Amino acid sequence: MLSTMQDFPLTVGMIFRHGRAVHGAESKVVTFEGDSCREATFAQVADDVDRLGAALHGLGIHEGDRVGTFMWNTQEHLEAYFAVPGMGAVLHTLNIRLFPDQLSWIVNHAADRVIIVDDNLVPVLARVAAELATVERFIVVGDGDASPLTDAVPGVEILRYHELLAATDPSTFSWPEVDEHSAAAMCYTSGTTGNPKGVVYSHRSTWLHTVGIQSGCGVSYTWDDRLLTIVPMFHANAWGMPYAGWFTGTDLIMPGRFMQAEPLSRLIAAQRVTCSAAVPTIWAELLRYSETNEVDFSSVKQIACGGAAVPRSLMEAFRDRFGIRMMQAWGMTETSPVASFAKPPKGVDPDSDEGMDWRSLTGRVLPGVELRIVDDDGTVLPWDGDAVGEVQVRGPWITGSYYGDPSPDKFDNGWLRTGDIASVTPNGYMKITDRSKDVIKSGGEWISSVELEGLLMAHPDVVEAAVIAVPDPKWTERPLACVVLREGATTSLTDLRDFLASKVAGWQVPERWTIISEVPKTSVGKFDKKVLRAEYADGALEVDELS
Repeated sequence: MLSTMQDFPLTVGMIFRHGRAVHGAESKVVTFEGDSCREATFAQVADDVDRLGAALHGLGIHEGDRVGTFMWNTQEHLEAYFAVPGMGAVLHTLNIRLFPDQLSWIVNHAADRVIIVDDNLVPVLARVAAELATVERFIVVGDGDASPLTDAVPGVEILRYHELLAATDPSTFSWPEVDEHSAAAMCYTSGTTGNPKGVVYSHRSTWLHTVGIQSGCGVSYTWDDRLLTIVPMFHANAWGMPYAGWFTGTDLIMPGRFMQAEPLSRLIAAQRVTCSAAVPTIWAELLRYSETNEVDFSSVKQIACGGAAVPRSLMEAFRDRFGIRMMQAWGMTETSPVASFAKPPKGVDPDSDEGMDWRSLTGRVLPGVELRIVDDDGTVLPWDGDAVGEVQVRGPWITGSYYGDPSPDKFDNGWLRTGDIASVTPNGYMKITDRSKDVIKSGGEWISSVELEGLLMAHPDVVEAAVIAVPDPKWTERPLACVVLREGATTSLTDLRDFLASKVAGWQVPERWTIISEVPKTSVGKFDKKVLRAEYADGALEVDELS
C-alpha cells in the first residue's frame, strides 16, 4: 500500500521560495562594511537571485556545472547560495584561507567553470589563477582593482557582478524543476593529511538539515531573531545558518571581512543581534576584548559554539558576565555539518550549574542522525556514559562517500567514521574526549587532550592551551602542554602544573610544558596540533620538564 501524499521535491529552491513569499517584505539582510551597513529586504535579495540565475544561464552555466565562490559573508554570497543551486548548478564554496596549492587542486578537482570573487580577495585568488585549468571567467563583486587576475591570466574574461545583474532581464530565464537528489553544493574538508576531500550536498540533504537544526532540538531561530553569521560561508554552508535563517525570516547580519573583536562588538551593538554561531576562538577573542573595552551584548540571547571542544570556563564567562546562553554544537563538513546540539534535557534549567553540566557535553544527537560508538575491534558499545569508542554516524544529511575519492577506510557498512572518540549517555548526549589522532596513549592508558586543555583554559592567566602527545621512553607517549599566557601574567609553569594536579589524576598531569605566543590555527579557526607536533619534532619549542 502506498501513501496518498504528493511526491514533492525537497530543494534549496523550496527554501528560497518560502522565505521570499512569507518574509520578503519584513525580513532583512544586512551587510557590514566597516563604518556602516547596507540593507536589503528578503524581497530585494530574491530579485537579485533571479537576476544572478538568469545571468549565469546566459553565460552558459547548465545543470551540474560547478560555480565557485571566493567570498566573505555578504549579501552577494547569499544570493549565490540560492541562485546557483536553484538553477541546477552546484555551488562550490572555496576556502579563502587555504594554501595556494590546496586551493588550485580543489578548483581543478571540482572542475569549476566560473568563480565569483570579492574584489578585496582578487589578489589572493590571482596567485593561483594561472593554474585553474577549468575556470573560464571571473565575476568580481565590487569595483576594486581586478588587474591581478588579468595579469595572471591574460585575456581571461572579467565581469563585474552588479553590472552583470543590472544588464540581465530575469524574465528570460525560468527556474528548472530540480531533482532533490541532485547536487546542490560542495565543500572540501580542510585535509590534515593528503589532498582535501570533497563532500557534495544534495538538495534533499540541505532541506532536511535546515529543518533539523531549526527544530526545537536545535538552534530554533524565528522571525523575531537577528542572526549574526560569523561562521564563514565558505565552510560547510556556514553551518547551515543562512538557509535556516532565510527559511524562518530571521534577519541575517553579514559581517563581511570584519571578523575581529572590535568591529564585531560594534556590529552586535548597532544591529541588536540576538543570536550567532562561531568557533571557540572567536568567542574567546570577544571575551578578552570586553575586559578592556566597553561592549553592549545586551540584545544577545543565545550563541552556538562548535568546530572544537568548548571550554566550560568560556560558557560560564558568557553566562555570568552577559547573561548569554552558549550552546555547544558538533558536526563535520561530512555531516552538513550539524549533527548534535547540547540543549539540556527535560526539566533542567539551562542556566543552572546542572544545565551547564549538560551544555558542557558535546551535544545530544539531533533527530535525523543515528549515532553509535565502536571499539577498535568493531564492536558496537553501549550508551552507558562509560564505554568509550569511535563515533560513527549515518542519516539523510551524512555523506556516504567523497567526490571522486572512495576512501573506504572512512566508512563502516554505511556508517561514517568520524575519528572522534567519545562516550554516550543513555539519553543520547555525547562526550567527545579526543580525536583519534590526538588522544595520548600513555602506559596503556588514554589521556584526553581535550579535557586537559579545557581545564587549563579555566585558569585566569591562560588565554589558550593545546596539549599534544610526545614520545616518551618509559610510557610510549606523554602529554606536552603548550600554553599561551595573558599579557603581564606572573603565573609560573609550576603554578599551572599544581592547578591541573588539583583537578585530574596525578598520572595525567604533564611533565613537559612550553610557553608559546599563540596556538596555531587551521583555515577555519581550529587548533592545528600537527603544527605543534612538527615544531616539537624539529626542536623549535622551548620545553621545560618539571619534576
